[in-house]
Amino acid sequence: MSITALPISIDDTAARLLALNYVPERALATTVFLSLRLQRPLFLEGEPGTGKTEIAKTLAAMLGRPLIRLQCHEGLDLAGAAYEWNYARQMLEIRLAEAGPRSADGGSPPEGAAVLRDALAQQLFSDRFLIRRALLQAIDPAQPVPPVLLIDELDRADEPFEAFLLEVLSDFQITIPEYGTVKAVQPPIVVLTSNRTREIHDAVKRRCLYHWVGFPDAQREAQILARRVPGAPQKLSAEIVAFVQKLRTLELYKLPGIAETIEWTRALMELDALALDPETINHTLGVLLKYQDDIGKVQGSEAARLLAQVRSESTTRT
Repeated sequence: MSITALPISIDDTAARLLALNYVPERALATTVFLSLRLQRPLFLEGEPGTGKTEIAKTLAAMLGRPLIRLQCHEGLDLAGAAYEWNYARQMLEIRLAEAGPRSADGGSPPEGAAVLRDALAQQLFSDRFLIRRALLQAIDPAQPVPPVLLIDELDRADEPFEAFLLEVLSDFQITIPEYGTVKAVQPPIVVLTSNRTREIHDAVKRRCLYHWVGFPDAQREAQILARRVPGAPQKLSAEIVAFVQKLRTLELYKLPGIAETIEWTRALMELDALALDPETINHTLGVLLKYQDDIGKVQGSEAARLLAQVRSESTTRT
């Protein structure tokens, strides 16, 4: 895999993201550009479904680099995120060394067996027993191409886990007590995301460039939809964008993101819809909304009211 040069300006960054169907706002393109040029981790926070994870995937494609993804979850620790020792293999080799070859008369092991056991003891914490997880893979000096490291949904991990990240984010290295310090020859591009279900510690944020990824306005959402679902009828796309924009003004438990807008458009196209109608909206709200309370609040008269507003405003504009 050949590395593509870093963008030379904010406009170049925006254009290259757009070429891969990621429609960035100017502020995001600026933060991405600075993150790449300054070799600083990029911390993206915002509502689910607003394109935070997608930016890491797009950067990997844009720069010709492999993507290494660490999906955070409750209980994630150093063994799951960075490295662990292959204890099963270590124990197996210890048992084999203890059994060792026997002397010709079936008596005690030859003197050489003790030497082999001593040599094995010195190798128990060597490369062949080291299992590399995402963080260690990303800074491995043997990596032919510095990757894009995506630390996704950091807010899902327990707070103590953030302390493990500080050495990686500051110095692009990991210290393994039994092994030594592994340091990247060339630092990876690091993207962290959070849905803000809890606050991330300031020590992590200070090591990153920060950007809040909000819901797109109607114009940008229409651009995204045109690129992500290019076969959608123009009238249907316009009504979908306007309807979703209206939905986001309601007091719902979980507002639909751009990911849901794209998925709803694809679903409606599978139903051969050319425009929105109340019945189709009611039957497909589960694509947009993921909680029954939200669906119950919108379904029926509220959906009809929002659609009427969309059509009234469309008539006014034309």
